[in-house]
Amino acid sequence: MSKNIIQSSRQNWTVVLFGFLALSLAFSGRAALGLIMPVWQIEFGWSSSYISGVGAMALVVMAIVAPFAGRLVDRLGSQFTLNLGMGLLGVGCAIVALMNGKFMFVIGFSGFSAMGFGIIATHVVATAVTRSFSTNQGLATGIGTSGATGGQFLIVPLIAALLTFASWRWSFGALSLGCLALIPCIRMSMRPDAPQDGENRLGDDASTLWQDLVAIVRKPAFHLLFWSFLICGFTTTGVIETHLLPFASFCGFPPIPSATAYGLLSLVNLVGMIAAGWLTDRVNRPMLLAAIYMLRALTFVLLASLPGMSIEMLFLFAILFGAVDYSTVPVTASLVASHIGIKMMGLAMGLISAGHAIGGALGAFIGGYVFTTTASYNLVWIGSIWLAVGAGLLALLIRPYTHK
Repeated sequence: MSKNIIQSSRQNWTVVLFGFLALSLAFSGRAALGLIMPVWQIEFGWSSSYISGVGAMALVVMAIVAPFAGRLVDRLGSQFTLNLGMGLLGVGCAIVALMNGKFMFVIGFSGFSAMGFGIIATHVVATAVTRSFSTNQGLATGIGTSGATGGQFLIVPLIAALLTFASWRWSFGALSLGCLALIPCIRMSMRPDAPQDGENRLGDDASTLWQDLVAIVRKPAFHLLFWSFLICGFTTTGVIETHLLPFASFCGFPPIPSATAYGLLSLVNLVGMIAAGWLTDRVNRPMLLAAIYMLRALTFVLLASLPGMSIEMLFLFAILFGAVDYSTVPVTASLVASHIGIKMMGLAMGLISAGHAIGGALGAFIGGYVFTTTASYNLVWIGSIWLAVGAGLLALLIRPYTHK
């Protein structure tokens, strides 16, 4: 009996480990686009708008793929889904590494890689981890999904080193090899998902995709989580990840300190995700989620007062915002599991993550439009304050749930 418990524990933490590594590779592959963009502009003569357009196309593909990736976890398990995503991402990075024109770039990055990004995403890893844990789900989810930000501290510098000392082709080639090498590791170390607490076994045709969609959208908790996570995407991926560094430049801060502040934000982000996961297992989760959004609103108050102030204020913002950036992920995943159900968690998380991507796209576009028309980001920050408050109020409307 004790041997089975030990084996089960090892299997559970294996999901966390490989989820962390998979997200590290996927998010580093996304970050490589901006890192290598100047090199492609010189070598191929491509404009920044064209390269950014390909990146935007990849985001659209990711949003479309997200619900189907969640459905794959529900029906075929985390082992199959993670391996499929790593395979697509590995092929896509290999195509980019070998490309000699625009067509291969689009196919490689906005095609194969984008599908891999859509599958190797926080909602897939969160679902995989939750299905593998009966206790400490929040902590495990926080650790596993923190690969989205923490793993980049190791991989992105390696990509930059290969870019400097070899070429950009070696950078994408190394990403491809890393993704493909992870497949047999996942295959050998992760067992197929087991059914949980009365849920149907994976692969059972107890309900169709349409039936599950209808069941999900009929739950009030889904709508509260969807719209709050859409706002989350607007205030994180949209305005901060896209516009923080341009805003720092607009304030007159040098590139290196600004980039250092952004790196600090990512480091604190990792700690914030793990801490939020730990708290998820111990406190009222709707209150916790609301508190995260309200604290995020306060960080935008600081940012709105940044112009004309010192670089130290930018670092202070990076620390405070990093603590409440991706920390919504483990809390949201836990609420989906309890209020919508583990059986449909992958699909529900995929839909909610698609909303996050839509919010991110809106934030990036609106932020750029506002700055172009007003020569200031002030309206963006003020709008983000009220949106974050709105997300917090939505979270407060979620009814508490007691785990069985």
